[in-house]
Amino acid sequence: MNEPAAPRATGSAAWAEVLLSSFAQAGYQRAEPAILQPAEPFLDLSGEDIRKSLYLTTDLTGEELCLRPDLTIPVARDYLASARAGQPAGYCYLGPVFRYRGGRASEFLQAGIESFGRQDRAAADAEMLALGLEATSAFGLNNVEIRTGDVALFNALLDGLDLFPVWRRRLIKDFNRKISLEQDIEHLTVATGLSQHEYQGVLAALAGSDRKAALALVTDLMSIAGTTNVGGRTVAEIADRFLEQSTLKGGGLPREKREAIRRFLAISGDPDDALAQLRALAADAKLDISSTIDQFESRIGFMAARGIDTARTRFSTSFGRGLDYYTGFEFELHGSGNGAEPLVAGGRYDGLMTQLGSSTAIPAVGFSIWIETLTQLGRSAAIGSGSAA
Repeated sequence: MNEPAAPRATGSAAWAEVLLSSFAQAGYQRAEPAILQPAEPFLDLSGEDIRKSLYLTTDLTGEELCLRPDLTIPVARDYLASARAGQPAGYCYLGPVFRYRGGRASEFLQAGIESFGRQDRAAADAEMLALGLEATSAFGLNNVEIRTGDVALFNALLDGLDLFPVWRRRLIKDFNRKISLEQDIEHLTVATGLSQHEYQGVLAALAGSDRKAALALVTDLMSIAGTTNVGGRTVAEIADRFLEQSTLKGGGLPREKREAIRRFLAISGDPDDALAQLRALAADAKLDISSTIDQFESRIGFMAARGIDTARTRFSTSFGRGLDYYTGFEFELHGSGNGAEPLVAGGRYDGLMTQLGSSTAIPAVGFSIWIETLTQLGRSAAIGSGSAA
């Protein structure tokens, strides 16, 4: 790519505009959501940890607002507010996002695609990966590393193991955030030997119950006592603690369930190898997760049909993107020399629409492109290629 010298932002935008033209030809409409967004959806869906990265302000009504830190949620909100809400629709976008990144520019360009309402999930997943690879190829990078995972498989595993709700929720949260998962599994190994307390009967009654019931009980008890928090803990945090203690009192997770989780998280390789390992695990552990594995296998077929070389695609059951709202397929494309930051990343987030206020579930999948990083690596690749010639 022998383009004339130009400021990096201008060059990046020019390359990205060409890319978006190809997305438009593929049927994706240009979206241009507002830069100033309500902060609540980002905090609710990405966790309070994101607060330190946001640029926040408050309007005259007291509503907390932020400069958009990404474009997925703003595009989704605009789609839900449109006449096409609930119908299949695809959007592409290009624009600045704002996020503190510790020593790097806080304003940077992001492009991407969001696809809503498609029921052919496996085909849509494969299309996102194929379009992501087209994006890297358009910038002159053809040998990127493809990393994939599927949080739906982990959810199905936990459902098949019939865990207490408190443990299921805790393990899923740690899986999504990529923290403490092994510690939690180790914590499940043995009973905690809780001592007798005045509220031992309450713990016994709560054992195995869901969070909503525990939260209602604790809220009522604290309301009677006239308190809203204890020692800085909220009602929700106290309810979670009660649930955790009541579950732990019942003893450790059976060895076969712990080993099934560990065996699952060790599965990695190309998708076909991983598929064989998943089916073997399901059979050995007598887990009814075949429908989720079938969806995984269907996606592999659509990937191959799209011309993706699945043999050079790395799949890992422990792979996750660190965001709570992903519900299925996840992927990242990496190039040499850009560290841990992906060039393209995305996945399936079917639960997001109801979390943003939709009365019905709407399938959704998409990806984001880090334009300036991709531009920089693309130029380096072009210079290297020219030198070699």
